[in-house]
Amino acid sequence: MTEKEKLGALGWLRLKTAWLSKASLLLTFTLTVGILAGCGARDSGRATYIPAPGNDKQTVRVGYFPNITHIQALVGLNDGTFAKALGNQAEIEEKLFNAGPKLIQALLVGEIDLAYIGPGPAINGYVVSNKGLQIIAGAANEGAILVARRGSEINRAEDLGGRKVAVPQLANTQDIVLRRLMKEAGLQDAAKGGTVTVVPAENPNILTLIARGELDAALVPEPWGSRIIKETGAGVVLEADQIWKNGSYATAVVIANRKFLAEQPALVEKWLAAHVELTERIKSDPQTYKEVFNEQFEILTGKALPQDVLDSSLKRLLLTYDPEIASINDFAALKTDAGYLRQKPDISQLLNLQPLNKVLREKGLAEVK
Repeated sequence: MTEKEKLGALGWLRLKTAWLSKASLLLTFTLTVGILAGCGARDSGRATYIPAPGNDKQTVRVGYFPNITHIQALVGLNDGTFAKALGNQAEIEEKLFNAGPKLIQALLVGEIDLAYIGPGPAINGYVVSNKGLQIIAGAANEGAILVARRGSEINRAEDLGGRKVAVPQLANTQDIVLRRLMKEAGLQDAAKGGTVTVVPAENPNILTLIARGELDAALVPEPWGSRIIKETGAGVVLEADQIWKNGSYATAVVIANRKFLAEQPALVEKWLAAHVELTERIKSDPQTYKEVFNEQFEILTGKALPQDVLDSSLKRLLLTYDPEIASINDFAALKTDAGYLRQKPDISQLLNLQPLNKVLREKGLAEVK
């Protein structure tokens, strides 16, 4: 095994070890969250916050995905920006996920303090936990595309009828947006009597299934869209700015366990200060920081991205610390329309931008209203 392969293996081992001890608990909780979300999400008690055991340092447990939409997380964890911001006060424990609903399950049982996630799962987690989490910043807009396998003759959303279309997970952000596209095209999920079979699968598996011809299309975040195009010959059906609202919608936001937010406000502010710094740095020098992203991506997945995939992925992304509040409200309505919530929830306390705005004031930047 080469040194690079060892590094990839060690990265996965480091991230997965913490999950195994509570696997059975999360399996049980998966069923609970699914039932609550499908039945209208009645109050189930606030999210748990379990301080991590160990030395005198506070452990900040951070969840994220190996996606370009979470580039601040990957860059900041790779180059030490977050560790430097927290200083000697805390240490970071990373937890890797494929999609939002599983991350929310971990947060609600007290295994996650902060996370990068799509707004769809954030809303669901907020509802089922009785407001146990809050969105504290934006991270990215756009960053997801609709692709179709070569030879599928799918050129628009209306062509998805009678086809198998994949998303990273049911009830995640891409799933919610796909269902909006289907509704506008006069289509419906086969599970509800329609003709479109929506298939939840992890992003690497979506790539494999499209290559085998077992899927017709997929709505996926970057870099998976660009990888599917390059590695399978798939084509773009809808670009990132054509999916919804001309791209002016949140694809990734930063959330916090509400009790952690209340009990560790200084750590939250330090994290957000680093997040804002990273957002500005990456926007000003994308060439440098996409390479840092790629280093971390290789550690997490065992394989770096080709340069052209990296370039096309980043071009489909708009970095921001603004959570696009209007789109968050729209996502709540879309989740209700999709049947994941029985009625549109009251999300008046979902966003808490006070820590972010304090950081922005200190940096001389405009506050998010």
